[in-house]
Amino acid sequence: MKSCRASLAVAARRLSAAGDEEKKMAAGKASEPEEDSPRLSAQESDALARVDSSLFGYQRLHEDGASMKALLVKAVRCYESLILRAEGKVDPELFCQLGHFSLLLEEYPKALSAYQRYYSLQSDYWKNAAFLYGLGMVYFHYNAFQWAIKAFQEVLYIDPGFSRAKEIHLRLGLMFKVNTDYESSLKHFQLALIDSSHCTLSKAEIQFHIAHLYEIQKRYRTAKEAYESLLLTEALPVQVKAATLQQLGWMHHTVELLGDKANKDSYAIQCLQKSLEADPNSGQSWYFLGRCYSSIGKVQDAFISYRQSIDKSEASADTWCSIGVLYQQQNQPMDALQAYICAVQLDHSHAAAWMDLGTLYESCNQPQDAIKCYVNATRSKACSNTAALAARIKYLQACKPGASGSAQSLPAHVSPLDDDQSSPAKRKRTSSPAKSSSESWTNSTAPPATPNWYLSPQKLQLLEQLRANRASLKPVQMQMLDQLEAQLSAMHLHQQQMRQNSSGPVRPSLPNGPSGVPSLPAHAVPRGPVPRPSCIAHPLANGPLPPSPGSRSGPQPPAVGNNHTPGSRANGDVPYLHPNALPHRCRSPGDPWRSQNLNATQGLQKGPGSHWAGPNGDRTLSSSGSADGGSHNQVGHSSTTPSEPAVNHQSSSSSSSSSSLTATSGVPHGTGPTKESNGSTATQHHSPGSRSRPGSPAHDPQLGGKEIPAANSRLNHVHPGSTLTAPGSSTASSPASALSASSPSPVEPSASLNKPGSTVTVNGSGGGACSEDSRSPVKLEPLKLEPPELCAKAPHRPTLSSSTVSIYPTSADVLKACRNLGKNGVSSSRILLNKCPPPRLPPPPAPPLDKDKLNPPTPSIYLENKRDAFFPPLHQFCTNQSNPVTVIRGLAGALKLDLGLFSTKTLVEANPEHLVEVRTQLCQPADENWDSSGQKKQWRCEGTRSYTTIAKYAQYQASSFQESLREENEKKGQKELSDSEITSSETVSRSRKAPFKQVKFGTNIDVSDEKKWKLQLQELSKLPAFARVVSAGNLLSHVGHSILGMNTVQLFMKVPGSRTPGHQEHNNFCAVNINIGPGDCEWFAVPEPYWGVMSEFCEKNNINFLKGSWWPNLEDLYEANVPVYRFIQRPGDLVWLNTGTVHWVQAIGWCNNISWNVGPLSAYQYKLAVERYEWNKLQSVKSMVPMVHLSWNMARNIKVSDLKLFEMIKFCLLRTLKQCQAIKEALVAAGKETVWHRRGRDEPAHYCSICEVEVFNLLFVTSDSYARHSSVVHCQACARKGSGELEGFVVLEQHRMDDLMQVYDQFSLAPALHSSSS
Repeated sequence: MKSCRASLAVAARRLSAAGDEEKKMAAGKASEPEEDSPRLSAQESDALARVDSSLFGYQRLHEDGASMKALLVKAVRCYESLILRAEGKVDPELFCQLGHFSLLLEEYPKALSAYQRYYSLQSDYWKNAAFLYGLGMVYFHYNAFQWAIKAFQEVLYIDPGFSRAKEIHLRLGLMFKVNTDYESSLKHFQLALIDSSHCTLSKAEIQFHIAHLYEIQKRYRTAKEAYESLLLTEALPVQVKAATLQQLGWMHHTVELLGDKANKDSYAIQCLQKSLEADPNSGQSWYFLGRCYSSIGKVQDAFISYRQSIDKSEASADTWCSIGVLYQQQNQPMDALQAYICAVQLDHSHAAAWMDLGTLYESCNQPQDAIKCYVNATRSKACSNTAALAARIKYLQACKPGASGSAQSLPAHVSPLDDDQSSPAKRKRTSSPAKSSSESWTNSTAPPATPNWYLSPQKLQLLEQLRANRASLKPVQMQMLDQLEAQLSAMHLHQQQMRQNSSGPVRPSLPNGPSGVPSLPAHAVPRGPVPRPSCIAHPLANGPLPPSPGSRSGPQPPAVGNNHTPGSRANGDVPYLHPNALPHRCRSPGDPWRSQNLNATQGLQKGPGSHWAGPNGDRTLSSSGSADGGSHNQVGHSSTTPSEPAVNHQSSSSSSSSSSLTATSGVPHGTGPTKESNGSTATQHHSPGSRSRPGSPAHDPQLGGKEIPAANSRLNHVHPGSTLTAPGSSTASSPASALSASSPSPVEPSASLNKPGSTVTVNGSGGGACSEDSRSPVKLEPLKLEPPELCAKAPHRPTLSSSTVSIYPTSADVLKACRNLGKNGVSSSRILLNKCPPPRLPPPPAPPLDKDKLNPPTPSIYLENKRDAFFPPLHQFCTNQSNPVTVIRGLAGALKLDLGLFSTKTLVEANPEHLVEVRTQLCQPADENWDSSGQKKQWRCEGTRSYTTIAKYAQYQASSFQESLREENEKKGQKELSDSEITSSETVSRSRKAPFKQVKFGTNIDVSDEKKWKLQLQELSKLPAFARVVSAGNLLSHVGHSILGMNTVQLFMKVPGSRTPGHQEHNNFCAVNINIGPGDCEWFAVPEPYWGVMSEFCEKNNINFLKGSWWPNLEDLYEANVPVYRFIQRPGDLVWLNTGTVHWVQAIGWCNNISWNVGPLSAYQYKLAVERYEWNKLQSVKSMVPMVHLSWNMARNIKVSDLKLFEMIKFCLLRTLKQCQAIKEALVAAGKETVWHRRGRDEPAHYCSICEVEVFNLLFVTSDSYARHSSVVHCQACARKGSGELEGFVVLEQHRMDDLMQVYDQFSLAPALHSSSS
């Protein structure tokens, strides 16, 4: 930051000094007025030198900062004038500073354009933290979350002590929450919470997000404690209190684990009532309260609550559906019909409303109409009980239609054909069925007027003509026919109801209580059916909610009900805002240089593959629509045009300055939680596998030269007293806008959380509405990560010279060079050179492989005797970089290994109560991965975690085998199917994969205890040295302590279908896996150079590559030219996974496996381990192997003769020695003394308890934990965030500097050996 501001000061002075030259240039152009060339005074230049992107959100330019705003406007004019006259010879820093000024003025297109130019001109742009921060803020504004995440991560990587680190953590938490990466989101919110500096959200708001994340993760008791703890906070903002009570109440209503039903409902109603006291205008809270009343039978109270919800947020499909349920339960079918019609018009894919409507038609003896409603329900992505619906449809089709049954159907889209009601903006609030007259909510007997949606004679005639020519109709005509038939059906039903009302007495309304047929206020007939807005392309589905009382009439088998299913999950899924358009060409009308050098600035990415297209390479964002061509239903605002009011659940006007208190829950837009549905399916908005080719024109022609006006951009900084929302734009600008309690329906406009007049809404779309390239936010060149020889991942890749610092100086020279570095010293503990950019995903190998080479044969070696196993070339073959995986067959027989020691029977006899981690998974074909409904292939590998013992799992394993034998015997006893039956059955299985059987996989069983597993571990000593758990040539044997599952043995107990999802081994170490048997396993492996492609696929599917659970789609991989090794591992086979190989495994039979990691003593292994160590740091993921600690132990214990390996280890020692000295200098300057704390024998390496980076030598420990001898360790950056002066911290020193200097000086290159052995 210091260097950045210094360079900006130079640029500002240069601009001031250039005034005379500008004056001369202007004098030569008579047509240019003098005022077009403003000049900055020296005082103004000095003021601007202190301005950069870190002031964004903190400089109040609209109030007391008016003078600063005027100065910024003047500076922008000056810079633009100078750039225009410089004829292309401009200092890149001018563009960077111009980007900062435009960002502070909230002129986002200009800011992005200037940042692009700076990027294109400045080769080491990544050193400028303020530039990356500003770029991230612009991306965040445009909801380009994948790129914003990358930019923010790079800021934290190059400068962990960045002044706005808390703001970065906050926004990363929000974006990861939207992208459903809840673990990462939780980590960043916690990092923001411990930071004592200022950020956009208050501490209470961050605590609310953390509690809500617990709820989304189904950690309900933890969430309950967090919510209740938050409510005890003094001076809690009103909106935070209302949202917390709302979430707490709804969670008690929906989660069975929180107590018995009576107490839960009572507590839920109490919380919701308190929430409404705090915020009476919350339509969401009124809706939840109505649901609670409905569940305990208080019908009238429920109806009143629903009415209040409609008053506060009219366009809520959930509320109308629930109103329909109440009417139907009270035997008022016509009113129920109208409510359901309102629901499906507001949300065409509202599965619950379609199912309820189908049930209503069944009760009226109209099976054909019911069938069509059920079919519409099955088409909804939010429908979770498709199988039951399909069975119901089949049952109704088999039944003969009743005499009074209608052949017409209620359509998927019920709306009048007249244009006067086609736009939500043209629909008055009084047109709602709930508000058409004051009699809507009273039992008026006055017959309503004939609705204007009745079919006219002309339309009836048109309907007959369309029916007569049904076979030859075009799709548009078929749609018109469906609409006309729908209106006719509704008209007939309405007329029938009117005749019944006119011929009989009106049912009186009865109070709440056990009455025969209590009645609710009758629906007044709307003047026109509420049209479904054409702009809503996806439903808002907030589902599953708890059951309502009452049963449905109608045919019984098999019942589908009204989708009021128990077992609902938390109010945690909401769709997200439609993103602002991210301009491809970031030019605005005010860019004077827009005609200069455009070929170098058309995007932030340059080099091969540079494009702005989405993953399919054929679309980009437009300024008015989403990447997939449709708008998305989102919280707070629908993607309507500026003249249209929002018509989704959270129907706040897009121009409102009020805040919406909603919690970002992270379901991708397009499938939100639906009312009373059993779950939602997250849709993926990227098509994995398609990648734009280098140089392809991947941008939308509509955007070719379109300039985006700044007025259409949302403002990122919310200023008190100002209304900043642009009509129709996204509200993703400020995280102050992100406190929203996600709920099935929207959260209404309300007062600001912490600033008057600020907008508080949810940010972004669910990770994928914008066309983002999943790679670096700014650059795609080959990575340059290492010191000499450390960076070459491929022969053609250039290496860096360590010209700035030699790796051969003595330790005294190193410490001398490190002195007087300032208070902060070296800002991070990175092993790599200061002049190396942050690590980035590697591009796929070039040229791409031919299609016939995408299924290469797996390297296999057959052993006949012990001599073969110990033959040195075997080791060389396995560790050869060209062999990603090797199968050594016959190993157990050749070495006479007693695999029976690892059999289930022996394990039970040895340690029956030993702990087993269990993953419950869906049993599927090995080469496929379907969602739980069996309708869509996906990458996400679903499963739940639990724990048991070896004895109990052995019992499950045996019973599973016996059950399979029984099924096989039953099949043999049955009559063989005919060929036609087989064909039919195969067709059905291909078209529908669900339901899947659940299987339990026993994983991560620790067998490292030599006392418990002595015989088993002794047997493994028969293996050749390169494959043993412990050996001198194994890097992991030099860590000095156990890393479970890596330098210790792990056991896996499997049944058919058990899956080990896709992954790379920790820190890219090699792995050994032996199949104990008796069954086989099927393996899939991808070479290490393609891991970047695999990571991009995971990113496109909203899955964390490093921590998520994923199972690749082979079709995607083949389409992307990724080779896949596929083979069977039989009992006794050893699989050697080479460094960095991506792999996933599925059990074919009942078997056990054992595995561990190995680190060959090679430069290639060390290099990839260091690369992953740095990548983990960038991604805020803990590295299981402490590479700094390991490097120092290697320097103590190993003589290295490989020059490349020696240089890399020596460089690591240099970096950490330099860092230790810098930290000690800073501590001395701060007057902080260190406490000697010698490292104990077998003491594990230390990690920061906050950010999980490795902490070497100097441990920052909280005073309280030190007094308790528990030592909660922090890194320097996290310690200073909690306390700038390190108050409350004790600094422990584990190594004397003299000792480290001695190790460094004595570590030298050993002479090469003439021969090598395994």
